Amino acid sequence: MSKTIDILNMKGDKIGDFEIADQYLEFEKGTQAVHDAVVAFLSELRAGTASTKTRAEVSGSGKKPFKQKGLGRARAGATRNPVWRHGGVAFGPKPRSFALGINQKVKRLALKRAFSERTNEAAVAVVDPFTFETKKTKDAVAALKAMKCDGKVLCIVKDYDDNMLCSLANIPTVCLMKASSVNTYQMLWADKLLIGKDALDDLFQRIG
Repeated sequence: MSKTIDILNMKGDKIGDFEIADQYLEFEKGTQAVHDAVVAFLSELRAGTASTKTRAEVSGSGKKPFKQKGLGRARAGATRNPVWRHGGVAFGPKPRSFALGINQKVKRLALKRAFSERTNEAAVAVVDPFTFETKKTKDAVAALKAMKCDGKVLCIVKDYDDNMLCSLANIPTVCLMKASSVNTYQMLWADKLLIGKDALDDLFQRIG
């Protein structure tokens, strides 16, 4: 079932309707794909730099501290074993990558399902033209307010320009992304999606 979304100008006025074809919408499958895509994205954000020293790396002597038998104490082969104070860490973390593999078909399905859900929630609008005449943050805030964007906003454009980058850079609730690189997590993160009309082809090429 096709969906119709509003086309707005930078003043927030509705200037037309845009019909999204059935081939770009998916409501029956893809929930698991969305989950997998979000988990993979968040996993890639992890630094993976946690590191501890093993008994081979910790500073200190490897000499046997006392003889094996006759002292009534627990036997010990080195002063840097994990049981002793100042010893190495057993099974501690080492630098690693947390990236998860996810194939392109799953990514495409996840993006398609996420976009479909946001469309179904009336959280998507097309902006024509999606440009800023100045580099002032207050002008960008006024434009977003005119388009009734009160919460988190994802702005999807074809290409960046200086005015857009400078205008939106200092607004913490706005995420600016190219249609060629926007992902599932960002679509779910935002309360409102604003898509430049010239970016629709790039977006539909990824989800179609």
